[in-house]
Amino acid sequence: MTLLDNRALNRATLARQHLLQRTAAPAPETVVAQLCGMQAQEPQEPFIGLWSRMSGFAPKQLDEALTGRTVVRTHLMRRTVHLVTAGDALAWRARHDTMLRQRVLGTYRSDLAGVDMAQLAAAGRAVMADGQPRTMRELVEAVEDRWPAPPRRALGELLVAALIPMAQLPPRGLWRRTAGVRNLPLAAWLGRDIDPLPADDGDPVGQQLLRRYLAAYGPAAGADLRAWCGLAGLPAAVKALRDELVVFRDERGRELFDLPDAPRPHPDTPAPVRFLPAFDNAVLGYHDRSRIIDDAHLGVSVAGHRVVLVDGRVAATWRVRDHRLGISPLRPLTAREEEAVRAEAGELAVFLEDDIEQIRIDTGN
Repeated sequence: MTLLDNRALNRATLARQHLLQRTAAPAPETVVAQLCGMQAQEPQEPFIGLWSRMSGFAPKQLDEALTGRTVVRTHLMRRTVHLVTAGDALAWRARHDTMLRQRVLGTYRSDLAGVDMAQLAAAGRAVMADGQPRTMRELVEAVEDRWPAPPRRALGELLVAALIPMAQLPPRGLWRRTAGVRNLPLAAWLGRDIDPLPADDGDPVGQQLLRRYLAAYGPAAGADLRAWCGLAGLPAAVKALRDELVVFRDERGRELFDLPDAPRPHPDTPAPVRFLPAFDNAVLGYHDRSRIIDDAHLGVSVAGHRVVLVDGRVAATWRVRDHRLGISPLRPLTAREEEAVRAEAGELAVFLEDDIEQIRIDTGN
């Protein structure tokens, strides 16, 4: 069985994430679909993720996709808000139902003890049936006379993140817009019902998720797939598709699966500097993230820091503050690397339109 070292896995990930070369795809929804969605709990971050991946990306393209309802913000993978295509939201949501409920209950179990999930869901749907968008607080206020004991936050999280498939409506998530979350049922916003799970024992949605995940993140182990989506019941999908997949091993001895014709560039393929947004799935989409970030810096990937890839790996964090784009290396940069970081930072500054007056790399001196 062929062994793939971390550098080979890194280049495979970068190629599939459009981080080796920006894609010429004409629309954000195409790239969002190819990436299996984008982490979006911080509303402005997907714009940076798309700029780093698309040639000539302009913020109005994503604004138009959101207002045109070809992409949607919704709770999905790992119970986090993701930007996904309308089709994927409708096709995947039912498969995530159990996980979403379990994760909310895991956070608020004692607060929600004794609450009948079916009754609460029915009450919430009845409130939302008038087609009016609501904040979480407004929805809770409409049902809390029947469930006065649980804290509002617990009831609200259960309703909007688990029991009722919701879309977070624009202007939330539009470029340079600050707006609270207003929710509407996905089916109402997108004009189509959510695809039901099949009645038999098959799991075509799970198999589709596996194929799509490998196309965007592979080669990868079953544990990586589970870490990305939060679903525990996908070993059956791996088993069902095993004969269609190629199998490798990584440096830790794990079995990795991949699509036969997916790109696996030579490990020596040059990787350009890329600036990534907070919580980018190119980093978070694995259980074993060693292909892209050193173990010593794993905390950076979950703390909301924006990161810089140098030679394909997380090598710095970055931030914008007081008209200054600041870069904090996590390791010493060579003169050539620092030059490349500054050049890409200059392009980013133009995109951000923040009147950035200075690009500063913190050398620690």
